[in-house]
Amino acid sequence: MFASGRRLPRSLGRIHLARGSPAGLGASSNRPARHLLTSGATLSSTPKQLTSENLQPQRGVLWENWSVRSFKTSAYFCEEVRVINTPAFAESVTEGDVRWEKAVGDFVKEDEVVCEIETDKTSIQVPAPSSGVIQELLVEDGGRVEAGNPLFKLKITDAGAAAAAVATKPAAQAPAAAKPAAEAAAPQAPSGAGPIPTTMPPVPPVPKKPLESTPVAEVQVTAAVPSGAGAIPTRGEHRVKMNRMRLRIAQRLKDAQNTCAMLTTFNEVDMSNVMEMRNRHKDVFLKKHGLKLGFMSPFVKAVAFALQEQPVVNGVIDDVTKEIVYRDYIDISVAVSTAKGLVVPVLRNVGPMNFADIERAIFEMGEKARKNELAIEDMDGGTFTISNGGVFGSLFGTPIINPPQSAILGMHAINDRPVAINGKVEIRPMMYVALTYDHRLIDGREAVTFLRKIKAAVEDPRIMLLDI
Repeated sequence: MFASGRRLPRSLGRIHLARGSPAGLGASSNRPARHLLTSGATLSSTPKQLTSENLQPQRGVLWENWSVRSFKTSAYFCEEVRVINTPAFAESVTEGDVRWEKAVGDFVKEDEVVCEIETDKTSIQVPAPSSGVIQELLVEDGGRVEAGNPLFKLKITDAGAAAAAVATKPAAQAPAAAKPAAEAAAPQAPSGAGPIPTTMPPVPPVPKKPLESTPVAEVQVTAAVPSGAGAIPTRGEHRVKMNRMRLRIAQRLKDAQNTCAMLTTFNEVDMSNVMEMRNRHKDVFLKKHGLKLGFMSPFVKAVAFALQEQPVVNGVIDDVTKEIVYRDYIDISVAVSTAKGLVVPVLRNVGPMNFADIERAIFEMGEKARKNELAIEDMDGGTFTISNGGVFGSLFGTPIINPPQSAILGMHAINDRPVAINGKVEIRPMMYVALTYDHRLIDGREAVTFLRKIKAAVEDPRIMLLDI
């Protein structure tokens, strides 16, 4: 009750404070003091005890005029546990396998990768939305998940950072070696004590029968088994579960073998002009475009040039509707080998591209593949595939069609070989090329004509400029 006889407003009896201590009650100086919801006056929450005398109304203050002061709360001491779900996949992917990068109790920073989800086409990294500690893994390693399934629980707190910092500190050096236990446990004699009395040990009894001994010459010595080169080697084996990408590659290759009537035709390409062009212009090309001029761009451009003359190679059979689909666009898949398997990112609309555009697109796709950053959209589609086994030293090979395409070109290593040029034997840099095609759609004449067009365009790129 006030001295005036009026009752204390109910709202004055409620003190709203943040979870931290208010200023003056052990809080740090940079935290603002919290205030009360009062009528006509603002009372700071200080360590002074609130009494009826402290709350005496002042003259001239109208208690009917209420004032509301906002409170700023802090989550510094709050430990929130969040459930992180599986991110959404592309339309063509429904599930994936989880491979954990972190364990329970590990501290992770914001955007740090916690796990990877391997799908049929690529791997999706799942980062931590904020800093915290992994509290629980809701899916076992290698488990299968769908979009929206819970993955793990993350305790969002800065306490984990301190714990991680302590864990990373070098261990203190071990103390000096302790004395033997017997020596440490032995009691020390008092300084003023006399000599310790001793007693003679008892005399052992005389044996009833003398001990028998065996002569040294009669002892049989057993040869020791050598542990070095003569030891029997151990022969073992171990099993590793196939990852999802490898399973998908195996399935697609087998499907292509079971569906397509694959046939391969071969030819050889004289790389002299391309190598001369590259050696002459590679420095200027690098200075202007910031890219190295390789051998893939001439083949990509030559394939696009040949596909325009042989559109059936760019088509595909729809086994469901029993129709032939002719594509009016040229999207070339370029096979890239990674640690997890072979991926085929797609170069879109290659027709109007020049050498610099092709080299830039190949470089960007290759970097994304090596960093495991390829999206599913980067590998969807494609009307023709080029595989370059020459980077591994392959001399000859028959590539397998990448469904749902109808043909694939295999490049191989460049080797100096003797060839007949105008009736003379010359040493030229030569490359074998192989074209595997679906014989259900592409006849032998069309396949050979297509491959010869690629050969002519690579050996003399000027025919692409002249369109001849």
